Amino acid sequence: MNIHKAWLVFKKDWLEIKRNWQVLLPIIILPLIFAVVFPLIISVLSTMPADEMNAGNFQIPLSLLPIDTQTLIEQMTQAQLLVYVLALYIFAPMFLIIPIMTSSVLASDSFAGERERKTIEALLATPISDSELFLGKILVSFIPAMIVTVASFATYTIILDIATIGLFNGMLLLPNLTWLIMILGVAPTLALCSIGLTVLISAKVKGFKEAQQISALLLFPVLGLMFAQISGILILGPTILVALMAIFVTLDAAIFYVGIKIFQREEILSKM
Repeated sequence: MNIHKAWLVFKKDWLEIKRNWQVLLPIIILPLIFAVVFPLIISVLSTMPADEMNAGNFQIPLSLLPIDTQTLIEQMTQAQLLVYVLALYIFAPMFLIIPIMTSSVLASDSFAGERERKTIEALLATPISDSELFLGKILVSFIPAMIVTVASFATYTIILDIATIGLFNGMLLLPNLTWLIMILGVAPTLALCSIGLTVLISAKVKGFKEAQQISALLLFPVLGLMFAQISGILILGPTILVALMAIFVTLDAAIFYVGIKIFQREEILSKM
């Protein structure tokens, strides 16, 4: 496999994506909401009178938290506890939606979009192998998705720390180990899993919207994690996140192995 040829596919696709607002808007709006609106909500909550604070609706089982976190929470006021739980636990799983949704939108455009723009014949006729073409399509989804994810996390961190530094007497809430594992470990492996499946789906269907609708089903596992954490069934701490990362690494390897085996440009051409 020639990585340089795969990189050429990436550059060619990225030039087309930058001109397509139907693709760009979803990967800009959602991260902005998570990175800017969420910490602003927390900022408003942090200024509420203490007698209006109620953390009872966001019960986190203390036994599932690390010992040092349990000790920290026990010393917090009602206002600090509400903001801490919302900022670091309730909103945390939502950030896993960013890499999966961003990557699935881009990956859905990989072949289905080419078909709609009538550029797929020229692409499939280029002198590159199926594996190089497959890798190039993965890169054009993975690299922007991770840039958006890391940028969203950095923005969320800055706004959150500025908004809550007074409430927590100078203590910065982020970054911490749990969020670093989630953003730098779980997010990329989850994105690769989503991309591998979505590229294969995109190669089989006829249009971008159809591919995007099918790939949206991949959000359900992440939503399950989000509701599990909100309801207190589990806490996405370092141990669970590392376990999730290991699971996604295994799935990534299986998906890419199978994907390269079954990815055939002749089959794509026959369906045009």
